[in-house]
Amino acid sequence: MPTALSNKLVGQTGEYLVCAELGRRGLIATTFTGNVPEYDILVCDDALRTIPIQVKTTQGETWPSQADKWLDIEIDHQSKQQINKGRKRIDHPSLIYVCVQLGKDRKGDRFFVCKKSDIQEACILSYKRWMDPKDWKRPKNFKSLDNRYHATDLTQFEDNWELIIQRLQE
Repeated sequence: MPTALSNKLVGQTGEYLVCAELGRRGLIATTFTGNVPEYDILVCDDALRTIPIQVKTTQGETWPSQADKWLDIEIDHQSKQQINKGRKRIDHPSLIYVCVQLGKDRKGDRFFVCKKSDIQEACILSYKRWMDPKDWKRPKNFKSLDNRYHATDLTQFEDNWELIIQRLQE
């Protein structure tokens, strides 16, 4: 099990890898090392247009999240069942996310570039895929809202760096 320090280093590694990749694409990027609540990196082009980017990094196949960040979920304590009341309205749905999947031995890093609303969709699909067969009753802790979205949920966004270029030109 990774320690808090190694989790912090994993996140920092992902941020710097994204900055390096953006640099290779002719953009200036700087990280804030987790000190800004909604984003991790600012990206700037040669016309000084700037956008924020959120970075999520994993060493495995999934990224952690909380289902109630994306869905309106009510917990019925009597039946120990979660009730899906639908998609939540999220702030900044167009915020760009780069999800980094670190490769083994510094090889094969993968980058998935999408919008926050795409992450919401991936999280909702992932949670429903897991909860539907269980009739929305979690097997161990009925109050848990732990959710994981998988790299396979994001394949359509792999190396979608053009999204950042387009956003800078808006």
